[in-house]
Amino acid sequence: MLPDADAAITRDGKALILAYDHGIEHGPVDFEPNPETADPERVFELATHDAVTALAVGKGVAEAYYPQFEDDVTLLAKLNGTSNLWMGEPDSAVNWSVEYAAELGADAIGFTLYGGSNNEVEMAEEFREAQEAARAHDMGVVMWSYPRGQGLKNDTAPDTIAYAARLGLELGADIAKVKYPGSPDAMAAATRMAGPTKVVMSGGSKANDLQLLETVADAMAAGAKGLAVGRNVFQRENPEEMLDALEAVIFEDATVEEALELTSSTPVVDD
Repeated sequence: MLPDADAAITRDGKALILAYDHGIEHGPVDFEPNPETADPERVFELATHDAVTALAVGKGVAEAYYPQFEDDVTLLAKLNGTSNLWMGEPDSAVNWSVEYAAELGADAIGFTLYGGSNNEVEMAEEFREAQEAARAHDMGVVMWSYPRGQGLKNDTAPDTIAYAARLGLELGADIAKVKYPGSPDAMAAATRMAGPTKVVMSGGSKANDLQLLETVADAMAAGAKGLAVGRNVFQRENPEEMLDALEAVIFEDATVEEALELTSSTPVVDD
């Protein structure tokens, strides 16, 4: 972790990363709730929203769409990813190099590490190579730190998420993306373990507006520095509304109730 290495993909020290690596990781099923988002151009348009500090995509999507958005979108090159058709022990193919990502104009790299997988050693060595190459190009480094494997019973247990955050620090990530461990106290423990490495919460599968905003607010209050979100934005009928609301919570210290007013959701009524 290097001070200010993530400056290009953060705002006031916080991040809202729009993740769009779902086409390889999950396949077409993730676009069914909002079919127009199967078109990457639609998601690049979303990434021009002021709330979005970086857009995470794979090589092919970056090649095809980033050149026309390079003035309005900050590119986070998601270097590795494996299809949901893969049924083996968790692993992730490295699909492009840091050098090529830099040529395309990326300001940062993203890299998945499955701590606890039988393939952890190989993945950690691949991360090391990518992390050091990123430093040579003055690029920030984001680790998708997802403990996973046949020996792991609960990948969102508080101790497991704290370990995931610590791996980000130990291996040199500027930002560690982790799953929410279920409570503000558990998230606070994870952020402490990460030291100066920023912890951002993974958006996960789609939740209703109130649930998502409450969880993000709890994570931020516990020391998280933002959110890396995909489905909870682009699967919505009005994704711009949710970006407005997330911007209010993450960057403007708005309450959940204030943020919810920026959406079409039914307002929260006190009992």
